Amino acid sequence: MPLAQEKTKQLYTHEDVSEIALLVGTKKGAFIYYSNHNRLHWEVNGPHFLGSIVHHMVMDPRDNKTILVSAKTGHLGPTIYCSTTLGKTWGEAKTPPAFHQSDDDSLVVDHTFWLTPGHHSEPNVWYAGTSPQGLFRSEDTGNNWVGVDGFNKNPMRSEWIGGMGDGTPDGPKLHSILIDPRDKNHMYISMSGGGTFESLDQGDSWNPLNKGVVADFIPGPTPEFGQDPHCVAFNPDSPDRLYQQNHCGIYRINRPSKSWERIGDNMPDDIGDIGFPITVHPRDPNTIWVFPMDGTDVWPRVSPDGHPAVYCSNDAGDSWYRQDVGLPLRQAWFTVLRQAMTHDHLDSVGLYLGTSSGTIWVSDNEGNSWRQLTIHLPYIYSLEIGYIPK
Repeated sequence: MPLAQEKTKQLYTHEDVSEIALLVGTKKGAFIYYSNHNRLHWEVNGPHFLGSIVHHMVMDPRDNKTILVSAKTGHLGPTIYCSTTLGKTWGEAKTPPAFHQSDDDSLVVDHTFWLTPGHHSEPNVWYAGTSPQGLFRSEDTGNNWVGVDGFNKNPMRSEWIGGMGDGTPDGPKLHSILIDPRDKNHMYISMSGGGTFESLDQGDSWNPLNKGVVADFIPGPTPEFGQDPHCVAFNPDSPDRLYQQNHCGIYRINRPSKSWERIGDNMPDDIGDIGFPITVHPRDPNTIWVFPMDGTDVWPRVSPDGHPAVYCSNDAGDSWYRQDVGLPLRQAWFTVLRQAMTHDHLDSVGLYLGTSSGTIWVSDNEGNSWRQLTIHLPYIYSLEIGYIPK
C-alpha cells in the first residue's frame, strides 16, 4: 500500500484511545465533551467564546491535540482561534482569512464557515472556506491566512457563484474542502451556491464537477455550475467515491466518472431526499447516513411530520432504511445542519447529531439506537470528533 494511503488508516479501537472528544460549535460559543471508548459518560469543557457564533471547531488528526475554531465575534468580526492545549488556552490568528481589498472592495469575509486540515505531508497546513465564497490557506497552523488565488482571483469566480451568490438564507458558503489523501494537489471544494469543483494542482486551477446534479431553482437545463451542494464527503480510504447531500437530492459519483447519480431517488417517497448532512462509514465506503428534513415547497427545514430519523444505506445508496429507535416519536420539529452530523472511528462506529434545538443525540451502535447526550445547548452549527491517544 502506498504510504500516502497508509497514513489515512486512523481506525481507532479502545486499545488506541484514552478519550474521544466531541467538539461542538454553536450559535453562542463552543463546547468540548470527553468520554472514554465506552461513550456512556461524558464530561464537558466549556463554554469557550461564549456569545460568539462558532461555525466550525476541528481537532487536527495529524497530532491529536491542535484545535482550530472559526468564530464570528460580534463587533470584533470573524476570526480564527487555535489551541495546542486541548482548549485550556487559545491564541487568535494574526491575519484571519480576508479578501485582497485591491481585488474587489465589495468582497468582505462575513464569517469563516469551514476548516479542513491539510495533507498529512504538510503538517502545518490548513484550509478555510468563507462566506461569501472564498478559499484560504494557512501554512502556520492557522496563525496567518492567505487567499488561494486560483479560486479567489479566478476570472470565472463571479459566474461560478452567480454574481455574489447570496441566495442561501444565512449567506453563501464555501465548504466541504476535501484533500485527496493520496495526493496533496488533488482537492475538491463545494459551494452554496455554485456547485462542486475539482483542482489537480493544489488550487491553482479549478473545473466544475456537477454533471447530473439537478438545480431546479435555475431555469432551463441542468447547468454546468450554480448548483447548491449542502455537504460532500468521502471515505479517506476510498476517495474516488464521493457522496453529496444537495439542495436537490442525494448523489453519488465514482471517479474518474464526471457524472453524479441521484441515489436519493431510492429514498421513501413520503420522506424525500432533501437535507443538509451526509456522513460516510470510516471502514465501509458503501455505508452512508443522512438526516432528511421536510423539503416541501415552503421548505420548513424541520424533521418530516415532526418525527425525526436517520436514514442509512449499506449499498452506496441503492436502498435505504430508517433508524429512529430512541429518537422522539412526535412533535420534534428540528433539523440537523450540514456540519452537525459526524461519526467516530471506534470498533462499533458512533454517530452524533447536533440539532437546531440544542440537543446532541448519540448512537454507539452505528445508528441502530439513539440517546441524548445533552440538551439545552444553543443552536448547534457543527460537531467534529477528535481522539486523545493513550
